[in-house]
Amino acid sequence: MNKILRNLFFFGVIALGFYSCVPNKKMIYMQQLEESQGPLIESSEKYSYETEEYLLQINDNVEITIKTTDEDLNLIFGAISNENQTSAQMGGSQGAGDAFFLNGYTIDERGMVEIPLIGEVKLLGLDTKQAKELIENEVLKYVKANEFFVRVRLGGIRFSALGEFTRSGKYTILQNRVTIFEAIAFAGDLNRVAKRDQVLLVRQYPDGSQIHKINLLDRDLLGSEFYFLKPNDLIYAEPMKVRELGAGTNLVETLTLLTTTITAVALVLTLIKN
Repeated sequence: MNKILRNLFFFGVIALGFYSCVPNKKMIYMQQLEESQGPLIESSEKYSYETEEYLLQINDNVEITIKTTDEDLNLIFGAISNENQTSAQMGGSQGAGDAFFLNGYTIDERGMVEIPLIGEVKLLGLDTKQAKELIENEVLKYVKANEFFVRVRLGGIRFSALGEFTRSGKYTILQNRVTIFEAIAFAGDLNRVAKRDQVLLVRQYPDGSQIHKINLLDRDLLGSEFYFLKPNDLIYAEPMKVRELGAGTNLVETLTLLTTTITAVALVLTLIKN
């Protein structure tokens, strides 16, 4: 009986050691995956940003600010914002992301926004600079050049974090530019069993959605087009096999599970023998 228990314990340690503990190499972000023998203190190479202008899409919320030298026109152009601010005050406290949503213009299913006095303007497929120029041309019909100011910007970066996150959910970061690591930190980081080398990024484009597989362990990500998030991105982190096996994710959990298993097996064998 003792020999059987020793054999069970020995093989159990080997099996769980292989399949349950998560090695640090699978958890460290931005590694230099190819082995190098450089100095102990060094700086990495500089990774140039590969960015492209975001094109406005249906359901995007856009903040459009129009200021002129004519106070009456300012009241007209600010009518929607003033109305929404009043609604927000009557409806209770709102978060910063909600304030952007209330004070902005949502692009409808036809790609249009409706601006007071100007009317409907199609912004679908334009970047914020092109949208600004288009609205400026419309404002020129009512105000002389150099007598008005137009600003167009997105109401923060909205994204969703699903899967093996500490706090999965839908978030808004009130910045013009957000890296994928900032977004992950905002969602509480990935947990120990997340596949950091196979994170799925679902990105929306004017003509549809596309899935990209991202390796967070590779520092070359810093120079890719996926380093910066775009509005409405979805980040999905899959679990490692250890989650499917139901084993521990560290040495303490593994030993606890192993001890419990061996104890249960010993108890069953004792009952059978008796």
